[in-house]
Amino acid sequence: MTLAAGARFGPYEIVARVGAGGMGEVYRGRDTRLDRTVAIKILPAALAADPQLRDRFEREARAISSLNHPHICVLFDIGRESDVDFLVLEFLDGRTLAERLTAGPVGVAEALKIAIEICDALDQAHRSGIVHRDLKPANIMLTKSGAKLLDFGLAKSAAPVVATGLSMLPTTPPNLTAQGTILGTFQYMAPEQIEGLEADARTDIFAFGALVFEMLTGRTAFEGKTRASLLGAILKDEPPRLSTVQALAPASLDRIVSTCLAKDPDDRYQSARDLLRELKWVASGAADPSAQAVAVPPTSNHVAWFVAAVSAIALVVVAAIALRGRTGELPSPAPAQFTVAPPENVRFGGPGGGGTGTATQLAVSPDGRHIVFVGGRQSGYQLWLRTIGTLAITPIPGTEGGSFPFWSPDSRFVAFFAADKLKKVPIAAGVHRFCAMSPFEGLAAPGIVTT
Repeated sequence: MTLAAGARFGPYEIVARVGAGGMGEVYRGRDTRLDRTVAIKILPAALAADPQLRDRFEREARAISSLNHPHICVLFDIGRESDVDFLVLEFLDGRTLAERLTAGPVGVAEALKIAIEICDALDQAHRSGIVHRDLKPANIMLTKSGAKLLDFGLAKSAAPVVATGLSMLPTTPPNLTAQGTILGTFQYMAPEQIEGLEADARTDIFAFGALVFEMLTGRTAFEGKTRASLLGAILKDEPPRLSTVQALAPASLDRIVSTCLAKDPDDRYQSARDLLRELKWVASGAADPSAQAVAVPPTSNHVAWFVAAVSAIALVVVAAIALRGRTGELPSPAPAQFTVAPPENVRFGGPGGGGTGTATQLAVSPDGRHIVFVGGRQSGYQLWLRTIGTLAITPIPGTEGGSFPFWSPDSRFVAFFAADKLKKVPIAAGVHRFCAMSPFEGLAAPGIVTT
């Protein structure tokens, strides 16, 4: 059923057809009373005869009408004209995220902005007891005013999330959302949706993780040649690490996406509010130029020479900056060179020592006084500290299994990764006291530790 320009639905006049989907057609229209452009979504009589489709149409109206958020499409009116049900919605001038992705991946900064806006919209929906259940690029419109979340046709009213299981309030009608019924778009379904279990806010969080992965990489998180293989991949396979596909993505964003895509809902973020907080934290770091640098460790056999070269360069730069701060002029740097040798029975690098393919991991403190590096023995590996101007090289207690160390700007702390967590140790007066921390505690941005 295609409506001609000029057709009327009460005070609403059809201007032009915009698109069509499984739930009917969408038209650009005009509200003749207020003289404003609107979107008119119609459910033709042939579809309205299907009780499930009619219920879905009405459920979308109820869901949108209960939400008031700048990143959720606004519902203006609902009506019925000549056996045709219609919704009158905010007209959005833009393109869907699915259309944008045909041009390739979205940049990190833009992807974070879209992710924050959609996550904020999900938080509002979940707090209102509504689970979207069909989050995907085609249901996100990109406009000049920001991203807009669309199509609540599969939305359901839900009880607050409980950490002990997936039990939710029953959905009306039961034949549409009963256990064993699969609803949604396959590429973005959570495992519990595939298994026909009840969906809650964490189901949307899984789809959100798949959405962010696709924005940054230009490919879906899970793939399969057939529907069965795709569903099998979602149930048992892990998507590639985000950083292996998009090198510019911060490590913290990699962790966020992995948490969203956890198979067990209890292992995901338990609310969109918690997820939103983490995304904003990453975004605040992305604005810092110092957080944009991605350290790529070398993979040379000549580990000791690399350490010496990096240390010498760092010392020259630090000395030059200090002198310039005092005199206002930058003198010609005097060459300096020294060698940092590993302690006895210790090899540079993590597992496997400093052999071929193993990256040496070291960091020079911003004040130029210390070098921290990863060193290994047969019993394992940890962080070691060398103070410039002395021959002493000492292990840092509590850093066993640590890797990829980096310094806080004031040179008082060393942060590192161990056991899939971000940790830090204070470096003060030669005494190294282990300090465990939550993955994000005390961090202002990726690669920066605050005190």
